[in-house]
Amino acid sequence: MSVDTAAVETANQTFYTAIEEADLDKMTEIWALDIDGQQVSCVHPGWPMLTGRGEVLRSWALIMANTPYIQFVLTDVQVTVFGDVAVLTCAENILTAGDAGEASFAAGKVVASNTFIRTTEGWRLWMHHGSPVLQGEDDAEDEEPE
Repeated sequence: MSVDTAAVETANQTFYTAIEEADLDKMTEIWALDIDGQQVSCVHPGWPMLTGRGEVLRSWALIMANTPYIQFVLTDVQVTVFGDVAVLTCAENILTAGDAGEASFAAGKVVASNTFIRTTEGWRLWMHHGSPVLQGEDDAEDEEPE
């Protein structure tokens, strides 16, 4: 594993740790700054595209404020580095819980693409795109059309 690949994987883990710990300061640190008229972007599952650091960070603040518990188990992690840009793809296996006092849990799976850029401060997140994986998708592929 190259030094860059390891650094991107570490930055990616910092991103998910920030979500799990509802740490907006850590989330703010991991996202790149909008530069030269170009803006960071984020697509949460089921949301429209969010553009610009302020809008993206507000979305994370909203998610963190309304998510009592969330845990990510990342699988199928692949990293490709192209000079000062890196693309990391993974499957987010997610466990969430209801409000405090409720004993309800939910599990789901999202496939994600995270694009990082190299900055003087290290690798920073430029784009996050998450897409839900529908339950039973494998079964639907095996069925005969009617």
